[in-house]
Amino acid sequence: MPFTPEQIDELAILALFNLTTTQEGIKVHNNSAAPNAIAAAERLHNNEFITQVDGGYLTDIGREAAEHAQALLTLLGTEKD
Repeated sequence: MPFTPEQIDELAILALFNLTTTQEGIKVHNNSAAPNAIAAAERLHNNEFITQVDGGYLTDIGREAAEHAQALLTLLGTEKD
């Protein structure tokens, strides 16, 4: 089963988080971010992976998901810019 475009967008958001600290979050700016990134952040928030609709911090389940997403990127040899 392939990833949906929406799941790819959510993985991209999760890949932005710095996993070396819990004190650093992200912000998806509604006035400058791509609509698909804004929607992905909203879905992640609705599913309780992140603390704010526009980013914020990872929840416990969000941190686990981000760890897996970033590990997958590493395994695939893709840089997470």
